[in-house]
Amino acid sequence: MLEARKFEMDFNGRKLVVEIGELAKQATAAALIRYNDTGVLSVMQASREATTLPFFPLLVNYTEKLYAAGKIPGGFLKREGRPSDLETLTARLIDRPIRPLFPDGYRKEVQIINTVMSGNTDYSPPMTAMFGSSLTLMLSDLPFTGPIAGVQVGRIEGEFVLNPTEEELSYSDIDLIVAGTKDAINMVEAGAKQVDEETMLDAIMFAHEWIKKLCEFQEDITKELGEEKETYVPEPTDEVPLQDANKNYKERAIEAVRTYDREKRGDLIRELKDEVEESVENTYTDATEEERKTIAKTIKNLIDDFVKDEVRRSIVEDKIRPDGRDLSEIRPLSSRVDIFEQTHGSALFTRGQTQALSTTTLGALGEHQIIDGLGDTDNKRFMLHYNFPPYSVGEVGRYGPPKRREIGHGALGERALWQVLPNEEDFPYTIRVVSEILESNGSTSQASICAGCMSLMAAGVPIDAPVAGIAMGLIKEGDNYRVLTDIQGLEDHLGDMDFKVAGTKKGITALQMDIKIEGLSKNMLQEALEQARVGRLEILDNMLSAIPEARPEVAENAPKVKIMVIDPDKIRDVIGPGGKMISKIVENNDDVKIDIEQDGRVTIMHSRVEPINNALKEIEDIVRVAKVGEIYDGKVKRVEAYGCFVELWAGTEGLCHISKLAHGRVAKTTDVVNVGDTLKVKVIGIDDRGRIDLSHKAVLPKPEEKKTDKDKK
Repeated sequence: MLEARKFEMDFNGRKLVVEIGELAKQATAAALIRYNDTGVLSVMQASREATTLPFFPLLVNYTEKLYAAGKIPGGFLKREGRPSDLETLTARLIDRPIRPLFPDGYRKEVQIINTVMSGNTDYSPPMTAMFGSSLTLMLSDLPFTGPIAGVQVGRIEGEFVLNPTEEELSYSDIDLIVAGTKDAINMVEAGAKQVDEETMLDAIMFAHEWIKKLCEFQEDITKELGEEKETYVPEPTDEVPLQDANKNYKERAIEAVRTYDREKRGDLIRELKDEVEESVENTYTDATEEERKTIAKTIKNLIDDFVKDEVRRSIVEDKIRPDGRDLSEIRPLSSRVDIFEQTHGSALFTRGQTQALSTTTLGALGEHQIIDGLGDTDNKRFMLHYNFPPYSVGEVGRYGPPKRREIGHGALGERALWQVLPNEEDFPYTIRVVSEILESNGSTSQASICAGCMSLMAAGVPIDAPVAGIAMGLIKEGDNYRVLTDIQGLEDHLGDMDFKVAGTKKGITALQMDIKIEGLSKNMLQEALEQARVGRLEILDNMLSAIPEARPEVAENAPKVKIMVIDPDKIRDVIGPGGKMISKIVENNDDVKIDIEQDGRVTIMHSRVEPINNALKEIEDIVRVAKVGEIYDGKVKRVEAYGCFVELWAGTEGLCHISKLAHGRVAKTTDVVNVGDTLKVKVIGIDDRGRIDLSHKAVLPKPEEKKTDKDKK
């Protein structure tokens, strides 16, 4: 691609420009995608030889360079470091619709690096990167059966909006990302404010109409510049090991599946595979050691194939699942709250052999998470963190910082629960939910949503409505398919779809769909959404048996909070020189937490109400302004011959002149008041320098006028 080429299309009134052949010419394929003033460089590199890895080694990266938005990175090093959560989630978003479109068994290493070089968040850098990733694969000779493309959809006042701006999203009740081919949908990611299933389905189909246009644009470019595709032919299975496996292991593998017991099935399959090594050693005596290892590996893989085929056959033909359940049956449910005393809220949710323990912590608004990204949003006050220790699946393994999967599951739960949280004004807390997966056999992200919701309710967070989540599966053989409710691990691994749906009784709050086939029809989506709705309601009933509604008050050991609003011009008075004033307030009141926003909003937090009230009063005294006509009970601080100085509140004094102390003539100030007396006064004037003129006489009753001799007659 040495000759520079440019292609343009009008995409719903916005310019989409593709530049190929000038940048990154040594890579397998590269394209610069401009979507209005967003620019993403997508570069794809493939290895020349296939690897021996047992999986397709596809790696998608998405990187936002802060220079793309005219920003310098925060922190000490002043350069981009480890990927942000948004970058990780976007990389996953691009990977998920691309991976199913490579043939099974393909093992060449493929790496796609998307670099945002000019970033305007109103013109979706993630969707631009997805378009570029697909296009580079289309331009190469790799056996990629795309193209794919993605769009974002919002809904404002009942009307769908394509690729909404950040401002439009703030008014939207849907934030939906859909990816797919020209023929079908193969990835969905959404958050919504309790939107019904029919509306969500319409939004998905609206998105698909625009996806078709983007796919056609890629096809037009590929016709001119694309290479001839490599024909991938999987290596045939050797006939001898195949006969051996069919004769000695197939029926026993099928019997293991029909036990309908996870642990027993696992034990039986492990026993079969353990036999293989010794059997091969005794049977293939003329083969070399390396050949025997290859034969044993082939037979073990065939045993896995027998299990997969029987699981799928049983579901499609007999409508029986690996654990004996009906297609729409949910595993046994259990919900509990108040697991621990010291946490602000805690809950345990169990669904079959999947178990999530979630805790909620309430903190000051100043404890929000700081975000260093391209957009205007620089912090968030709600976080859901998901942890998946290896013991949850009975294994020993790496245990450390979160991987892409854990970040993705946490983000899904966060999106589902965010839709029902109170706003900052009504509930001025930073909220952190942590989900610890204690057991895993499918759908741990949805269990986290259920446990997380109950822990919020137990902590006294006034959510709009309880939220539950459920994962749906799909097995498709030819034209026949079966939709499964509450899939377990084996059904996820061997099935064709993982469709997670979270919501309230009223509607959907989050969606995430991944599939392993080329796409889903509208009818399949509709059936899955309706089956998920029924299952979600059953789970909600179980959750509400443990905690029917959010508690009316935050937990006793949770911090209490009060908010006041001051004149922004008074902020510096509250802070004081070098922060002395606010430090003094904090010290005087048992180390209360005080956050002051630029708009004058002051948030005061403590475990007890008394220090909050005292700090509130001190701040009120600092920012209070005397007004003419108001009456105060002041304290006499100083007495002079010409009058007395009265403290209206801490830091604010006024002068009550001797002539304003009484209706009659006062010979000496001390005839009326002394230092330390309480004196009721009225503000009768404030001069240009802020000096306050007070009157005690103005609040005294007027003396009765004496009657003259003339009046007596």
